[in-house]
Amino acid sequence: MSPLNSADFTNGSIVHPDFFYISGFAGIPHTNYYYIFLGFVYAVTVLGNTFVMFMIYTDRRLHSPKYIAVFNLALSDLCGSTAFIPQLIDTFLFKSHLISFEVCLTNMFFVLDFLTMQSFTLTVLSYDRCIAICFPLRYNEIVTNKSVLLITAILWIIAGTAILIAVIFVNTLSFCKSTVVHSYFCDHGIIHRMACNDNTPSSVIVWSHPIMIFWLPSISIVVTYICIARALLKITASERLKAMKTCTSHLILVSVFYLPMSISVALGSSMHPNARIINMSLATVLPPMLNPIIYSLNTEEFTESIKKLYRRKTIHITVRKN
Repeated sequence: MSPLNSADFTNGSIVHPDFFYISGFAGIPHTNYYYIFLGFVYAVTVLGNTFVMFMIYTDRRLHSPKYIAVFNLALSDLCGSTAFIPQLIDTFLFKSHLISFEVCLTNMFFVLDFLTMQSFTLTVLSYDRCIAICFPLRYNEIVTNKSVLLITAILWIIAGTAILIAVIFVNTLSFCKSTVVHSYFCDHGIIHRMACNDNTPSSVIVWSHPIMIFWLPSISIVVTYICIARALLKITASERLKAMKTCTSHLILVSVFYLPMSISVALGSSMHPNARIINMSLATVLPPMLNPIIYSLNTEEFTESIKKLYRRKTIHITVRKN
């Protein structure tokens, strides 16, 4: 590693290293198999989310507020996995542990930005389900394509701005000691603690951003399902079962996304670094892979669209043969 010029720091200038060293796992043999597994996960993620977006784009019956949000989730899943997994595989499977300072900050921005949008989109989907069950007669009036597109656009702006601010403050830090990042990617929470100068703004971001990205969305989802539960108690058993089926897919998505992160947040620094890497990396890569599978299998409208596409393709092939 190239030495850092501590003299520059003492003169008041900002010292940026030429590169960071991403350490990854420590003392675990045969980790290559884990990275190969992540490569498989990425391939399934790309195919699944591309298929979901294709189906929603081509089938006009899916041009509804709910599926605008699903399309946005698939897009953020696909982009987030693309920002995260190929870089991780290149770093550890192909032993490219060194990453330039600029590339590191760029990778940090895109990974965190798309992760934030995944969380925000799950919140939008919970809002959709809440209005559909609690105010069924006013659903088409309240939840429109235009309103969901507007909400989605605003959330993209909020997410991008919040993460950009975090990255900008990291860029103002000086690194005059270690350049080893004890994580699996350019982790903002770890990198800001490596700074030699005042890192107060970044320290504030470390606790404020999780509130915005993780806690507020998860609390909002809990509140919406409390409202849904109260509404379900007022209807008949058959109607209750039908309404609950419409929430099943979303509840699975929420569990897969938030539970692993909740474990890491709850255990904090007491969690072993290797265990944290496994838990957080799986929490980052598995939901984007599972989301399209869950929606394609558990959502009636989407299943019907797949059957319709299959019948259309079968008829087209039969006609060509004749």
